[in-house]
Amino acid sequence: MNPLKHIQAVSFLATNTSDVIKQVQATREPFMITVDGKIQVVVQDILSYQRTRDQIALLKMLALGQKAIEDGNVTDHEDFFAELEAEDEEVGSED
Repeated sequence: MNPLKHIQAVSFLATNTSDVIKQVQATREPFMITVDGKIQVVVQDILSYQRTRDQIALLKMLALGQKAIEDGNVTDHEDFFAELEAEDEEVGSED
């Protein structure tokens, strides 16, 4: 993807909105809009946008997990499964 390939002034978007939307949907490449010669807005198709949001969410989870490991806030897998089994037995005894 060449991000400099799809850059236009806001006036272009105003007169070619439908074409820009069709192009973004077809190519899945973002379209950058300039105001006074500076990129101010990126037009992106919804699937690419959602994929980006999902990737950011995953990266945040990974960062939180890494921080928990660094802080020593972890549970040994044997202890974890023992806790799960204890919870299962507790719930089973309530029935």
